[in-house]
Amino acid sequence: MLAHPAFQPRRRARILAAALLATSLSGCVSMKQQRLAPEEEPILIGPSARDNRTPMDPAFVCFGARLSAQSRRLVIAVGDVRDFTGKYSVNEGTAITQGGALMVASALGKLSGPVVLAERFDPTIGERELGYTDRRQLGDGNAHMVPGTAGSSNVPWLPYYGGSITASDYYIVGGITELNYNIRSGGAEVRVGQVGPKVRTYTQSIAIDLRIVDTRSLLVVRTVSLTKQFTGYEVGFNTFRFFGSELFDVNIGAKGQEPLQLGIRATLEEATMRLVGAVAGVDPRPCIAGRSWEPVLPDPTIRFAAEVAGAARAAVKAATPLNDGISASGDSGGDAKLSFEPGSSDLAGPALAVLDRIVAAARQHPVELRIAARDIEVLEPSARDALTDKRIAAVAGALAARGIVKVALRWRPAPSDTTLHRNDAGLQDLARLRIGN
Repeated sequence: MLAHPAFQPRRRARILAAALLATSLSGCVSMKQQRLAPEEEPILIGPSARDNRTPMDPAFVCFGARLSAQSRRLVIAVGDVRDFTGKYSVNEGTAITQGGALMVASALGKLSGPVVLAERFDPTIGERELGYTDRRQLGDGNAHMVPGTAGSSNVPWLPYYGGSITASDYYIVGGITELNYNIRSGGAEVRVGQVGPKVRTYTQSIAIDLRIVDTRSLLVVRTVSLTKQFTGYEVGFNTFRFFGSELFDVNIGAKGQEPLQLGIRATLEEATMRLVGAVAGVDPRPCIAGRSWEPVLPDPTIRFAAEVAGAARAAVKAATPLNDGISASGDSGGDAKLSFEPGSSDLAGPALAVLDRIVAAARQHPVELRIAARDIEVLEPSARDALTDKRIAAVAGALAARGIVKVALRWRPAPSDTTLHRNDAGLQDLARLRIGN
């Protein structure tokens, strides 16, 4: 049955509005297409691979520095770190990662230097090659001299002398023992004439239990049990109505949750740090207290348009390139910032250009300059102060070369201060200078 002609323009307008809405939402996702071979259809290419960072990375930098101050080197192996929750879905498989042992091994790898990782989780290839060597079947393409009762002989196989495998001091085992769904949830939905908004929040939690064992005595040195909560949100606006003879069902919304497996990895990393600290005699708590675990969850009552706008701002900020080892910015309010890369006191070319603008402004009025670094740089106060001295000296020298010699220190952390003085997202303030009169 055809609708009345009077409804046709109105219906077309609604259909056009729906199409424009779908187009605008699809524009929020930026994907590239690439043809990998001639005559093939192009495929979608997303973001490139990167280092798998977690919020515990700053704590590992700090803890690694504290361990390096100890003369003792630890050889630690990883055993089976299993999923003991038993949670399984027919459609999605296991709910919890099956790679807990791999995550613990990667955590130990972040402490390379004072901690040596011994492979015990999958030594299959090493055991096979030892078997080949024992049967005189393994070679490296060279000839080797082997002593014998009748004198030395030249052989093409690798001779084996016992003791080539390094013993471990300790090993870590355990598992993921809890996954509690929806331990708390709440929300609201209001509809008038099948039109209205909805909001919902929900929380779940996991727990892990690890232990570190003395390899020689098989005595458990330390156990750790940690739990972590995850919070998600969902907001939306729905309309379900007939316009003329046609039904329109339009849903707009957004939802998000802290990544479950990333949270499990970070929890395993913290447990690993505590276990290593127990056998090394180094307290990791000051480093853990300064970690950068600060998830920013939006208010569940925000509007969808506001969330899209925030995502757009974040995308623009993420697309801004760094300046070859140092990011620098200045504004017109008499304030400027130089942000150094971790462990570096070098001033790259773009930063020097910013200093030129600071010099020009300082000749007119005093400029407050913030010396900053990324918050993944977590050092002992003495090491932090020494590096800050080098950075201030680099800035003062560059300014003096441009005719600005009046540089006064306005603030810096006390020698005993272990706090990360965060200001901008991902940055920490190390000093504030006053440049000019």
